[in-house]
Amino acid sequence: MSENKDQKFVYDFTEGNRDLKDLLGGKGANLAEMTNLGLPVPPGFTITTEACKVYLDSGSAPAELRDEVSAHLAALEAKMGKKLGQSDDPLLVSVRSGAKFSMPGMMDTVLNIGLSDESVVGLAAQADNERFAWDSYRRLIQMFGKTVLGVEGELFEDALDEAKAAKKVTVDTDLDAADLKKLVKVFKKIVSKEAGREFPQDAREQLDLAVEAVFNSWNTDRAKLYRRQERIPSDLGTAVNVCSMVFGNLGPDSGTGVAFTRDPASGHAGVYGDYLQNAQGEDVVAGIRNTVPLADLEAIDKASYDQLMAIMTTLETHYKDLCDIEFTIERGQLWMLQTRVGKRTAGAAFRIATQLVDQGLISEAEALQRVTGHQLAQLMFPRFDEGAKTTMLGRGIAASPGAAVGKAVFDSYTAVKWSRSGEKVILIRRETNPDDLDGMIASEGILTSRGGKTSHAAVVARGMGKTCVCGAEELDVDTKRRRMTVGETVIEEGDVVSIDGSTGKVYLGEVPVVPSPVVEYFEGRMHAGADDADELVAAVHRIMAYADRVRRLRVRANADNAEDALRARRFGAQGIGLCRTEHMFLGERREMVERLILADTDGEREEALSALLPLQKQDFIELFEAMDGLPVTVRLLDPPLHEFLPDITELSVRVALAESRKDANENDLRLLQAVHKLHEQNPMLGLRGVRLGLVIPGLFAMQVRAIAEAAAERKNAKGDPRAEIMVPLVGTVQELEIVREEADAIIAEVEAATGTSLKLSVGTMIELPRAALTADQIAEAAQFFSFGTNDLTQTVWGFSRDDVEASFFTAYLEKGIFGVSPFETIDRDGVGSLVRHAAKLGRATRPDLKLGVCGEHGGDPESVHFFHEVGLDYVSCSPFRIPVARLEAGRAAAEAKGSDSR
Repeated sequence: MSENKDQKFVYDFTEGNRDLKDLLGGKGANLAEMTNLGLPVPPGFTITTEACKVYLDSGSAPAELRDEVSAHLAALEAKMGKKLGQSDDPLLVSVRSGAKFSMPGMMDTVLNIGLSDESVVGLAAQADNERFAWDSYRRLIQMFGKTVLGVEGELFEDALDEAKAAKKVTVDTDLDAADLKKLVKVFKKIVSKEAGREFPQDAREQLDLAVEAVFNSWNTDRAKLYRRQERIPSDLGTAVNVCSMVFGNLGPDSGTGVAFTRDPASGHAGVYGDYLQNAQGEDVVAGIRNTVPLADLEAIDKASYDQLMAIMTTLETHYKDLCDIEFTIERGQLWMLQTRVGKRTAGAAFRIATQLVDQGLISEAEALQRVTGHQLAQLMFPRFDEGAKTTMLGRGIAASPGAAVGKAVFDSYTAVKWSRSGEKVILIRRETNPDDLDGMIASEGILTSRGGKTSHAAVVARGMGKTCVCGAEELDVDTKRRRMTVGETVIEEGDVVSIDGSTGKVYLGEVPVVPSPVVEYFEGRMHAGADDADELVAAVHRIMAYADRVRRLRVRANADNAEDALRARRFGAQGIGLCRTEHMFLGERREMVERLILADTDGEREEALSALLPLQKQDFIELFEAMDGLPVTVRLLDPPLHEFLPDITELSVRVALAESRKDANENDLRLLQAVHKLHEQNPMLGLRGVRLGLVIPGLFAMQVRAIAEAAAERKNAKGDPRAEIMVPLVGTVQELEIVREEADAIIAEVEAATGTSLKLSVGTMIELPRAALTADQIAEAAQFFSFGTNDLTQTVWGFSRDDVEASFFTAYLEKGIFGVSPFETIDRDGVGSLVRHAAKLGRATRPDLKLGVCGEHGGDPESVHFFHEVGLDYVSCSPFRIPVARLEAGRAAAEAKGSDSR
């Protein structure tokens, strides 16, 4: 029993609307919306997501559900003038899933419910088409057997192939009624043998079992995997849509298709989609038969074509977005089976957003919400060099853009296995199905010999941002022999191929890549013009300009040298949020730091520091020049100690071998003794950060002096250095007070010696839980906080990032413990709570406290929204992520403003 006796579990299509997606799912809400618009939608009803949740929680459907379904079914039968399963002229229905968020092909559908050994005869008589009736019946048994009864789908496919081979034909439509009658018998035997029961002849039993199967499909492995990939919550459940059947397989005057109001690959206006005569819907999306372009429908059935074009205009204007539409034509009558806001490529998203602004359908603020940082990142990937020498194998349909290179693999298992071993792979199939999802995720790109822009491979690839080429008919894909043949050329598994999702071209071997035009734009080497790439750049430019106007968060860069700083500045950085000085001491300078750490006397230490000072000063001069007029946050030395010491194992072996030869080096013996003394079991939690600066006298003083002298020299050269000194790994205010007192004295000394006024601020990284919890105390000595969310995540979770991502994170993601790695997107509940708490405490002590973040989360789209929400002043990230952070900072501000206005 449900808790609320008045709760309603079933809605007629006439009762809902598009705002009820939480309850009716996307498909049901949009069917209701189209019904309200007066469009030709077959009558039906929707079982709500709430019913699904009850079923999944308790293992059985709500007690009220059967009676509600019966009432709506009776109303549907009255409306249609026929009953479900009656022997003459039966009512047939489809049962289709429909979650709030589109999950193409991930959950189950069953068509033609209501057919039986008796009613198939009545359907044949009513339609005056025996072949159509038996084709519909074999489809029901095949889909029901696989979806509801768990029979292996390949058994039906193999039987169908055998029937075609016996008839010496290649397509399903060449099988006649007699052939299909035989196939129905074969299919029923398969069901009986594999499922341990006969195919049900009672129509209501078919319906009830199909509804339960759709509920269960919410938790299939492929659905869970897709939700994790797309970050869809796992507790939403799916609605179930029961819709009266209309038939596209009644002959040449019937058919089915998928249409887009704009090209989902490019965003360009036009007639885009696929149509298939004498077929049912799954034939199109499964890519089993190659379709004809939607434009061909005009010659096949002009009246239906004209009506469809008018409906598409109505829907795009109503939804103010690209619409993805499924339709069927039954003997010249057009029926709308589904519409949704369509998935699109990253480039199409930016183009469509600006096009809709120009048409006056949406505002600039809405356009900004129509694109994402993930999409912008995709546009920054390289593309193939058009001037390179290539060997083209063939050409298919450009389904999802990008340049993908990898070893050919012919099944998902191999794709996953090779990918986990570090190989880049291209998944090649005749057509993909939902069971290929894990292989698609693991691959660089997907190539199919069948299907079009609306096939499963194309739709899922676009949603994931994967490169995809579909319908490359010249390619003969033999998955059993693990090879692909093109004319005389044979591509075996493991051979390298390259696919271009922007042109549909397929190449043998590795094709060189060149920078993306979007990257060239950000680097200042490309401007908006007339060709396709320039059109995309123009769209990106417009949306980025608006994002920059409305964002509150500033965006800085993590950069350790002048070259990175200059690139970051070109990408729009408003300063440096993290300069890691330890990176300045790798390579040739490492030995100098080693001498400093291992120094036994004050003299040795002073000698090492004196040698390092001019080198550090020059580093900062170059950095301040590159970022003149913008803030530069310099983090004092923060290496795990082992990074600057000889490897203890190698050194021990060297000493042991020398002793065995009786030629031991006195310096090596002394070095080994010192390394043993400083050796740590867990260097990430050992002598590093502020601890190192306090234990090694003069280390931080040398760095502060280098910063101050470089800033003074730059200022005296009429520059505008804006240095900020950041003390790492502080856990208590006393640590910071000691360092700051020394730093203030050095800065004052340099000011007096150079005759300059240096406005250098001193702050700290908040990267330990104790620092976050005592932020009010630490703020007394700090002029700014920068959250080091990499270390904060490690210390909050007790994870060593270097180890856990390779050891158990994969299992945690697969089991759903993580929706995404906490090192990729900030853990709002744990790490995020500490950030929020520390920001509040810090500003309570020092209202003008500047707050930023410099961990990897600073460039993660979802995390940027969190940092806006908690009131940070800036985020800092690697140079290539700066445009993404700028865009998401704008989206966060626009989203917050929209929420406030509501």
